[in-house]
Amino acid sequence: MTTIRVAVPRKGRPLEVVLDRLAAVAGIEELADTIISTLRYEKAVTKDRQTAGEDVYDRLLTYSGTDRYTPEYTLLRDTRPGYPRRIVFDSLCVDLGEYDLQLVGREEPFRALRKHAFALGFDSADLVLEEVVGIESEPLSSLDQLNDRIDPHDTDVRVVEGLGDTVDHTLLSTPDVATAPDRSFLTDYEGPLCISPRYERLVRAVLGSDVMEGISFRYPGGREEEAAIASVGIGVYLAVTGSTARDHGLEVGERLFPSETVLLENPAERNDAVTSVVDLLRGEISAAAR
Repeated sequence: MTTIRVAVPRKGRPLEVVLDRLAAVAGIEELADTIISTLRYEKAVTKDRQTAGEDVYDRLLTYSGTDRYTPEYTLLRDTRPGYPRRIVFDSLCVDLGEYDLQLVGREEPFRALRKHAFALGFDSADLVLEEVVGIESEPLSSLDQLNDRIDPHDTDVRVVEGLGDTVDHTLLSTPDVATAPDRSFLTDYEGPLCISPRYERLVRAVLGSDVMEGISFRYPGGREEEAAIASVGIGVYLAVTGSTARDHGLEVGERLFPSETVLLENPAERNDAVTSVVDLLRGEISAAAR
């Protein structure tokens, strides 16, 4: 049987949405639910919201199996002070009939594809913007524009499609700065804009170089992002409902760009099996039909 290896995140929302997609196309609902609930529990233990009855190594032994179709987990050693080791996803094989799909946990799936270690993978669209998307005068506003902004000399990796788990990078402001902040407001705005430092290149690409003239970045510096934006007056941050922003007295403005898990492909590693798996993952065929 041909095995197709796919790089996936080790934890969090991006991994959950990948498992949900596989549950839908390959009928592994119960298995996906088990992995998701296990990792949510381990996250709660890490954040002291749950107390584990067993040692971390005993839990790791309990969760993992020797059969390739049973999920395996591993310990992530967090280098940040005060953060304990955390059990995260490591690998799983999913039977697709003609093919085995081997999910392989990676801290940075996108970079693994860039190194040609995988033909397929899932990662956040944010990382594509932060690493390889060119900054041009025109703003970037949708996932459909990503591939056109990737320099082919920089990487072979391309975005196939988004998985729909959208959280938007949203323009937020205090009422005295703007009551409905949008791109047109930023066109004439000059002054500080509060962002997370990890999103600096992303924000430049999303706003476009013309809009960036006269704007200088400010960073939270350890404060909660919404509180930092409230002190600066305007900023960009991830928002789902905007309720937390409103709790800080902020106006929720234009949603600038979706932060979404995306299916990635390295076309240089493509073959017929990979093409079939891409069709399956996009929902164009079902595993039962194979």
